[in-house]
Amino acid sequence: MVDLEMFKHSSMGELVDIAGSDALLGDWRHKAFIPASLGAHEPELTGATYRSIAQARAALAALDATARRLPNPYLLRTPVLRREAQSTSALEGTYAPLDDVLTADEDAPSTPQMTEILNYVAMADQGFAWVQEGRPLTVGLIEDLQGRLMRGTPLEPESGHLRTTQVVIGRRDEAAEGMVPIHASRFVPVPPGDQLRDGVTALVDWLRQDHAGAIDPVVVAGMAHYQFETLHPFRDGNGRLGRYLIVLTLLSLGVLSEPTLTVSPWFEARRSHYYDALLGVSTNGDWDTFLSFFASGLAAAATSTQKQMETLTQVQDELKQVIHSSSLRSARAADLVDLAVSTPSFTVRTVAQRLGLSYGRANGLVGQLVDLGVLRTLNPDAQPRRFTAPRVLTVLLAGDPV
Repeated sequence: MVDLEMFKHSSMGELVDIAGSDALLGDWRHKAFIPASLGAHEPELTGATYRSIAQARAALAALDATARRLPNPYLLRTPVLRREAQSTSALEGTYAPLDDVLTADEDAPSTPQMTEILNYVAMADQGFAWVQEGRPLTVGLIEDLQGRLMRGTPLEPESGHLRTTQVVIGRRDEAAEGMVPIHASRFVPVPPGDQLRDGVTALVDWLRQDHAGAIDPVVVAGMAHYQFETLHPFRDGNGRLGRYLIVLTLLSLGVLSEPTLTVSPWFEARRSHYYDALLGVSTNGDWDTFLSFFASGLAAAATSTQKQMETLTQVQDELKQVIHSSSLRSARAADLVDLAVSTPSFTVRTVAQRLGLSYGRANGLVGQLVDLGVLRTLNPDAQPRRFTAPRVLTVLLAGDPV
């Protein structure tokens, strides 16, 4: 069973009795952890952690300044989101190669895994639109986002609302075979019902409070992320939604003006440390280790995203120069380059719809950019044909060392 002795700080929450029955292994009894509500002040942190937080703020400011300088930073949202979708899903065991994710047809996902990954992109756009319209975070919004994330999956009927069953997190290495799953788990979160809904409501209320001058925005995002993951409010998708809420929080606090941050690749590369740091807050009240880790992750992610954004912008300009130096004189060729940057793979029909061209003109324009080497066909023997800008795809696949 979970070592209940490791929960050494009663101020972090309480252990409550739960009971149930396993269809094969019979009745069981255990304890679940209910985290205390978040406070109005920052936890006590070391100087080293404050320096990590300051570095994260500086890196996020540099990323946002880069986005603000772009003529249209929205162009980079889809490729950034697809990279985040691939990595955040991989953390939860839903994997597809990044090049497949970047070039996938959002209207016809090829596998169940791809459906879930592309659901993340749709969910993210829904949440970003909500916040950028100036609307406040609500429990209903979080439920809607989780429902969108799970659309078309086997768990869709159990989604779109707070869970009604007990869940567990992880499995202890030393757990014996045949042990009741809840006894073999690493952590048992809040039981379903009023305690869970009260916890999620309290978190949303806390996020809607003005913490300016009392809690740094990076710390706000980190504390909220811990609380959400510890509550584990849904049947599935908690990790993906929780990491998404990091970016949504930074957007709502004005730290970011455009949601171009990809956080999950850094956490994915350090998943054991990530899970241990989250658990350490519950068991030992160790906010310092978790927030230091969290801030380091944001700083690295912001720096990596900024470099990729700058490289994509450079490639975008160079592809337009290729067109300018050619004999092609279409006024819409530069617009097609913009589309190729914002949409890593597309059909001729997409070009026609986005650029307001007839299918014939769109087809001719795509063919001309293929001849120039700006575009290439992804699937020459399939219908409909899909196209990509190879240099854009190379930048997105390269990423940055994590």
